[in-house]
Amino acid sequence: MIVAVVLSGGESRRMGSPKALLKLDGQTFIERIVSALRSTKVGKIVVVLGHHAKEIGPKIEHLPVTVVINDDYQKGQLSSLVAALGSLGEAEEVDGVLVHLVDHPFLRPSLVDEMIDRFYDSNKLIVVPRYQDRRGHPVIFSRRLFPELLRAPLDQGAKTVVHAHRDETLEIPVEDEGVIVDIDTRDQYLERVEKR
Repeated sequence: MIVAVVLSGGESRRMGSPKALLKLDGQTFIERIVSALRSTKVGKIVVVLGHHAKEIGPKIEHLPVTVVINDDYQKGQLSSLVAALGSLGEAEEVDGVLVHLVDHPFLRPSLVDEMIDRFYDSNKLIVVPRYQDRRGHPVIFSRRLFPELLRAPLDQGAKTVVHAHRDETLEIPVEDEGVIVDIDTRDQYLERVEKR
């Protein structure tokens, strides 16, 4: 089983409000992402909250997700992934996690399923989409990497683990710009809304 982990623990300082609750096409970012994931081959969805947990929590109670609170959110994105991995425990049926960021609202279910299929077919440790010359999200990490992720320096994020396994990473070329579109500022958000 692949567990989807949606990271939404940050402070959203540059946005000025929780990115998870921004609206696009009548849904919040977190609702869009969870809706996309529900129609894929992921076996479970975990949402990690942190700084805005009290604000976001009540607004996602209706979603079929497991909520994990990261009290160390100020230590960076990896701390939220560590919290999610901790919540999974030693569940034998978990083969890996598909990590997605809440400020990447353009997630295609077909890409998720392709990534999961390629993960199992290739037996690679990491699967990541690439749009033109940039890697994007989501990213699949094999459970074989969980110990390394749990030990990695929080201030450096998961990149240290990714860089250590370049030869065991499968890149999937995509024509979907959405894998690299992250919305960090109010201007970026307004630009994307106006484009639709």
